[in-house]
Amino acid sequence: MSKLLIIDDDVDVLSAAKLFLKRHFGQVDIEKNPEKIPFLITNGNYDVVLLDMNFTRDVNTGKEGFEWLDRVLDIDPLISVVLFTAYGDVEMAVRAIKVGAVDFVLKPWENTKLLETMQSAYEIRQEKIGGRQSAVGSTKSISKTQIIGDSVVMKKIFETIERVAATDANVLILGENGTGKDLIARDLHEKSNRAEMSFVHSDLGAISETLFESELFGHIKGAFTDAREDRTGRFEEANNGTIFLDEIGNIPLPLQAKLLNVLQNRSITKVGSNKSKNIDIRLICATNEPIYDRVAQRTFRQDLLYRINTIEIKLPALRERPEDILPLAEHFLKIYRKKYNRPVNTISATLAKQLQRYHWAGNVRELQHAVERAVILSHGTTLQPEDFFFETRQETAPSFDQTYQLEEMEKMLIIKTLKKFNGNITEAAREMGLTRQALYRRVEKYGI
Repeated sequence: MSKLLIIDDDVDVLSAAKLFLKRHFGQVDIEKNPEKIPFLITNGNYDVVLLDMNFTRDVNTGKEGFEWLDRVLDIDPLISVVLFTAYGDVEMAVRAIKVGAVDFVLKPWENTKLLETMQSAYEIRQEKIGGRQSAVGSTKSISKTQIIGDSVVMKKIFETIERVAATDANVLILGENGTGKDLIARDLHEKSNRAEMSFVHSDLGAISETLFESELFGHIKGAFTDAREDRTGRFEEANNGTIFLDEIGNIPLPLQAKLLNVLQNRSITKVGSNKSKNIDIRLICATNEPIYDRVAQRTFRQDLLYRINTIEIKLPALRERPEDILPLAEHFLKIYRKKYNRPVNTISATLAKQLQRYHWAGNVRELQHAVERAVILSHGTTLQPEDFFFETRQETAPSFDQTYQLEEMEKMLIIKTLKKFNGNITEAAREMGLTRQALYRRVEKYGI
C-alpha cells in the first residue's frame, strides 16, 4: 500500500493532484498548512512527499522549501521528497536535489511526467528500505537500515547493538564525521521495542541558540515574535519513540543545563507556557567532538555526559577498517548504477587496491560521494582509477593573481578549512561563518 502526502498552500493544486494520483497509489493525503508536516511525517509512514517550495504569498525565494525539506528528512531520512516548483525555480530545485530531494515537478504539470516522477520516487523509497540488512557476525538480520562491515571492530559493534537495542538504556555514539553514527542510531531504534513508534533525528549543530528551546521543546502561540501558532517540539514528536540528538557536543553550556533538566525529569515545558508535559523517550546521542576533553576543559557538563552515556559506542574511522572499504564501494556502486542507469558493474583490481590504500578523511560519506561521481563519469562497464580523484598532495588556496573565478576560490577555501579541522563540518562551518547545512550544500555542489 503506497502512501503519498502532498503539501501545497493552493487548494486547487491539492485537489487536482490528489484526483489524478489516487488512481495510481494506495493512499494520497493532502495538507495546506506546512506547520503540520512534523506530525504527519512522524505518524503517517509515508513513502513519498510532494512538497511545494514556497508557502508565503508573493515570496518565491524557496527558503521555506529548503527548511521543510530538511525537517522532513530529519524525521525520516529514508522518505522520498519530490518538489513542486514553478518554471523560474528550476535552478533552486536542482540545488534542493543536491541536499536530499529525489526529483522535482514543474507547475503546471503534465500528468504523465507527474506519474512517472512519483512512481520513480516510490521505487527509490522501496530500494532504500526493502530487504535492507544489517550484518551481525556471519549472519544477516532483516533491518530497514543497512550497515556494512565485516571487520572485527564492526562485528563487535553489531553485537553491542543486539545486546542493548531492546533496552531503554541511553546510548552515546562517538566517531568522526561520515562514519555512520546516524545509521547506528536508526538501527538501535529499529531493533528496539519502540520500533513501531517515531524516530526523531535532531541535528543540534544546525539549531541556533535562540531557537534551541523552541525546536526541542516547542512553543505556544504568541510566545515570541512570529510565533503565530503552537508548535510541537522534537521531544514531543518523539514521545513513546526514540529521539536522536546528533552533534550534542556543540551545545553551549547554558543550554546544556536546560537539556539536562528535561532528561532528568522526563518532562518538557513549551516556550511561553507554564505547564509541563511528561514524555517517554529512548535517548540516543552522537558527537564527533572529543567529549571527555570537553569535560576536562569544563565546556561540557560532566553530569550531562553521565546522563547520556549509559552505553557508549565508538565508531572507527574508515581508514581503521580497510577490509570494509571494498564491500562498501561495491554496495554504493550497485545503488548508483541503478539510480543513474549506467552500465558500470565492477571495480577493477587496480582500483580496489587504491581504494584500500587511500586515507578517506571524510570516511564512508567521502567514499560514497566518490563512487557516485565515478559512476556518473565512467565510460565503460568497469570502474578504473582514472574515474576517481585521489588527492596526492596538499592543496593550497589560490592567490588572487592565480584566479578570479569566485566559485573556484570558494571551493579551495572550503577544502582548506575542512583540512584545517580534519573534516569536522561543524568546526569548518563555524570558522567560515556558515551553518552546517549551508556548508553541506556547498560540499555537495563542488563534489568535495
